[in-house]
Amino acid sequence: MIALVTGGNGFVGRYIVEHLLARGDHVRVIGRGTYPELQAQGVETFQADLSLPEAAAVLARAMRGVTTVFHVAAKAGLWGRYDDFYRANVSATQRIVKAAIRAGVPKLVYTSTPSVVIGDDDIHGGDERLPYPTRYLAPYPQTKAIAERYVLGQTEIATVALRPHLIWGPRDPHIIPRLLRRARRRMLFQIGEGMNLVDVSYVENVAEAHVLAAAALSERSPLRGRAYFIGQERPVNLWEFIGIILSHAGCPPIRGKVSAALAYRLATVLEFVYTALRLRGEPPLTRLMVHELSHSHWFSHEAASHDFGYVPRISIEEGLQRTFAQFAEV
Repeated sequence: MIALVTGGNGFVGRYIVEHLLARGDHVRVIGRGTYPELQAQGVETFQADLSLPEAAAVLARAMRGVTTVFHVAAKAGLWGRYDDFYRANVSATQRIVKAAIRAGVPKLVYTSTPSVVIGDDDIHGGDERLPYPTRYLAPYPQTKAIAERYVLGQTEIATVALRPHLIWGPRDPHIIPRLLRRARRRMLFQIGEGMNLVDVSYVENVAEAHVLAAAALSERSPLRGRAYFIGQERPVNLWEFIGIILSHAGCPPIRGKVSAALAYRLATVLEFVYTALRLRGEPPLTRLMVHELSHSHWFSHEAASHDFGYVPRISIEEGLQRTFAQFAEV
């Protein structure tokens, strides 16, 4: 395989790159940096800001001879300007797909998120028949949904989307460091009754799922034009899982509990204030954050198992051991 990985120096992208290299594949990466560590491993690197039109010329060079594109790069977050998310998640995706089609690349694997189908209600064992909701609580899931629908609607290239939920593991720059910072500042409160179940996704399993999906994707395979949920062998109680992470990292326990209704009202006020006053940074509480921390969101992975043999090879317990080896000293 000759693979191009967008965002190949990011959290998930780097693991996909390493998985491909271990298989002996030829790997290219495109992103904002130069990535000397990847170059030292034999990875070809291309530098461009994919959200800008000027990236088209670099993409044309990077796509030559490529057999699979893994489009992992995205702007994630609970808060921010819609236009920024749109450029990074929609415009960049459209640019990448068009470049792949022009270069004759036969297939593209898109890293999506279950947030594209999460609305107001709990989800217990949801599958790929879940519809897109009519409203979103933040620009991130909204723009990822637009991009996913665009990718899956292509007719000139075989595409598939993967939806891993709450990705974690060693080198995580997002979820775990955020939890540890809040806990150490005594700013982490349980939101809701603490009974909500969620899917979590160990990062090495997510990377393997991408490569498995790419291998099974073809012009006539059942994967073409479909999205698949990816996760671990079982959902976890979110607040118990957070408690385990805090304990093993040597952080103070969760400070107290706030009702979901009160937290949502407070988040709504904070979002209004930050928007009206054009304050920098992110509100300490957002509606999307409250929803994610107080609702159940877990999904069936049966379709991924059936169609391309996905099974989470690394269990939750083993993943936690590997993760704590890094975060014990964070």
